[in-house]
Amino acid sequence: MPQPIKPPPLRPGDSIRVLSLGSPVEESHLVKGCEELARLGYAPRFDRAQALARDGFFAGSAGDRSSALREAFAEAAARAVFCARGGYGSNYLLYALSAPKPAKIFLGASDITSLQIFLWQKYQCVTFYGPMVAMNFDRGPGAPHGYDPESLALALTQSEHGWSLDLQAESLFPGQAEGVLLGGCLTLVETALGTPWQLDTRGAILILEDLLMKPYQVDRALMHLMQAGAFRDIAGIVLGEFPECDPPPDSETVKDVARRILQPLGIPVVWGAPVGHTARAMLTLPLGIPARLSAAEGGSRLEILEPACST
Repeated sequence: MPQPIKPPPLRPGDSIRVLSLGSPVEESHLVKGCEELARLGYAPRFDRAQALARDGFFAGSAGDRSSALREAFAEAAARAVFCARGGYGSNYLLYALSAPKPAKIFLGASDITSLQIFLWQKYQCVTFYGPMVAMNFDRGPGAPHGYDPESLALALTQSEHGWSLDLQAESLFPGQAEGVLLGGCLTLVETALGTPWQLDTRGAILILEDLLMKPYQVDRALMHLMQAGAFRDIAGIVLGEFPECDPPPDSETVKDVARRILQPLGIPVVWGAPVGHTARAMLTLPLGIPARLSAAEGGSRLEILEPACST
């Protein structure tokens, strides 16, 4: 795995640029999320025209969204870029995307996976898979569909040592493994296959989560990854909750599908972590950082082996 490029940590009073890079957001949720960031001691900023833009199911044209992201990465005053929501449309920005110089915190989930994969594969940038301003921060700390404050603070502010967190998940296949933490939304990890920025998963602990998929669709995505070699030499897997993926009567569940397809890999796999799409408070995980996954009968933990930020 390449050497990661780490951003500086967030400090009280730092400015955060908030962008809508996928689908449109509701103003009330955006404002409430920014109020929560301000309560945490930061200074969120958003351009109303950009953040609230609507162009069909996109938050503005691809050109406008690309320009906003480039400008935010170049903005000297902003220490971080937080995404307002996911939805769909981040894939349109990849051709115009370049690494932030200097490195900058980039936080998001769901559709933002496309950008995070690109930034890792092309530039080795550490990014953060976690809550979004108008989808999670607006719900509050520890709240259903909100965010986990402890993992957020450790991921974005710790620059001296690693940390450990309870994945709040069950062990599907027990064991322990070390590798670089990568992945995100299953659909976006799969759709990167065959592109120049296809995710290199060799030796990785892979996060895979999604929602609104039928079990057979999860089966198809996992088999596609398997047949494309994405599970070859993989160290471990962290699966999300897969909400709203209920099966028809007398059919396999998503957990059944995962157990059947992943068992032959002989690696530790955990099921049901509150990452990405979750009804619980979402964890924040650093992508591109070495980690140790421990899957056991009594619970599962993820130890982040070094800080994700660097002074």
